[in-house]
Amino acid sequence: MTRDPREYVDHIEECIDHIEQWVAEGRHHFLQDVRTQAAVLRKLQELAESLSRLEPLVADRYAEVPWREVRAFRNVIVHDYLGLNLDRIWDIASRHVRELKPHIASIGRDLRDPMA
Repeated sequence: MTRDPREYVDHIEECIDHIEQWVAEGRHHFLQDVRTQAAVLRKLQELAESLSRLEPLVADRYAEVPWREVRAFRNVIVHDYLGLNLDRIWDIASRHVRELKPHIASIGRDLRDPMA
């Protein structure tokens, strides 16, 4: 069963919101707090999984989204979790997620109002 792509967009936006809240506490807090690290990693994994499922439904219209990179990152989180580098995770959570946000918002707007 294929889900409505808007469900994936909604979930991705929710993940981004959570990640942004947690990284707002700062890099030092992130590096010192294992709960924040676990929460951010989990939301990054969910975001990447939803984006991977959204990709075949809309990727042809949104070449600006880093589909391949997100898919590769998802594989690292899921399969090479012992090799994760917290500095790299911080960079992704604090910078790359913010860069992804307007692309997801654009996809969401287009899916909610295709005539716009």
